[in-house]
Amino acid sequence: MFISKEEAPCTAMAICPAVKFDLQFPKRRDIAPCFHMAIELPDISPFKKRIEEIDELMNQPDFFNDARRSASLSREQLKLRQLIEDYDALGGAKSALAEHRELLEDDEGDEELKELAEEELPDLEAEIERLEQKILVSMIPPEDSDSRNTIVEIRAGAGGDEASLFVGDLFRMYGRLAERRVWVLEHLGSSESGISGFKEVAFLIRGEEAYKQMKFESGVHRVQRVPETESQGRIHTSTVTVAVLPEAEEVDVQIDPQELEITVTRASGPGGQGVNTTDSAVQILHKPTGIIVNCADERSQIKNKAKAMTVLRSRLLQSKKEEERAKYAENRKKQVGTGDRSERIRTYNFPQSRLTDHRIGLTIHSLTQVMEGELDEVIEALQAEDQKLKIEALITAKAQS
Repeated sequence: MFISKEEAPCTAMAICPAVKFDLQFPKRRDIAPCFHMAIELPDISPFKKRIEEIDELMNQPDFFNDARRSASLSREQLKLRQLIEDYDALGGAKSALAEHRELLEDDEGDEELKELAEEELPDLEAEIERLEQKILVSMIPPEDSDSRNTIVEIRAGAGGDEASLFVGDLFRMYGRLAERRVWVLEHLGSSESGISGFKEVAFLIRGEEAYKQMKFESGVHRVQRVPETESQGRIHTSTVTVAVLPEAEEVDVQIDPQELEITVTRASGPGGQGVNTTDSAVQILHKPTGIIVNCADERSQIKNKAKAMTVLRSRLLQSKKEEERAKYAENRKKQVGTGDRSERIRTYNFPQSRLTDHRIGLTIHSLTQVMEGELDEVIEALQAEDQKLKIEALITAKAQS
């Protein structure tokens, strides 16, 4: 996040309330000659001040003691310096544009220079538009959770065995995506269906911007295909739910041990004699919310408990965020990736090799590649729509203030 609550008093709305622009930029050459649409950008000074604050923090002797925090601040510093560089470049482009216009308005000016200035106007205007939009996007503070690791839970919905098989397919797809991103995937727990599929599976992904890129996967995924057991070639429709949670830390969620009911049982299923002959499986019930977490992956009861607590903290943090988001969403007609599991977000049509994301109307015909973890086009499209909505929200907030 550009400016955190702990390290600076400014908030996103304090920095960006002055944004005034139309997201649908007209082609400037179609407007009156040499007319440039005015955009009032937010004040750049808070971002410069933030760079100074980070510089001071980086000069402290213990700065690198917390590797995660130091890496996050270093990335923030790089992004802020790029923002300042773009802002300065915009100022230079606007000055050049003003000089060109002044030359064109000079009745006594050199005609050859006027012709050259006229030819350069479209490039200058396009560069200004590009920089303005880039700067506005850079000024949107990312969500606090964007830099976190993420916990993903996939569960079979309607469709019986075919749904369980698709849980396994999505698990494999996200595993391939993690490999492509050089993320680390840690299996947290699963319940096998007995047909090479899963009733449910949970895993943790560690890596740069893991939650930021995975968060839009949350929702109902629908699959349409001919099951292997279907003798008449009929297409079946099944559903799977995906929950994507930012990994929570102990400081994020305070859990009273008295509110927990922990049950230890003998693990069942594959895993070797050590798993099946010791009381290593752990079930944790959070009594105030009714949330139940099970973990039996490890032979060690202590390790299973630690994994279960990781999942519980993340679910509680997500629940808190969803309550806040619900209040905010009352004034927002359209959202991307709310995490509402009752919403059908995507359809995988295998006979047509087609993937459709219903939230943004995106359809691509490369399902085989998608199932191998090539989700770049989908993720980028969802992120672009999310950026657009955030900018629109800033504009709406300004109009209502």
